Amino acid sequence: MVGRGQVVMKDLLAIPRDLVGLFVDDGSLAAVLVLWSALAWYALPGLPANAGWDGPILFLGYLMILAENLRRAALRHIQGKR
Repeated sequence: MVGRGQVVMKDLLAIPRDLVGLFVDDGSLAAVLVLWSALAWYALPGLPANAGWDGPILFLGYLMILAENLRRAALRHIQGKR
């Protein structure tokens, strides 16, 4: 038999997981975005291109990551319907 204290403790331990789930739906997307941001922060200032291109390059990288994530999600959705 499960005691009331065990139920409360289980609920308390679920709170941090649920909070993270509010902000990070897809862990791989979050990880790749963090990696791209770190790479851009490190590499873009050293490029010989004009500094005015740093923002657009960063934004295009984010768009490509999002497009790939949407493609994978669509494939999972299609495969799940079969």
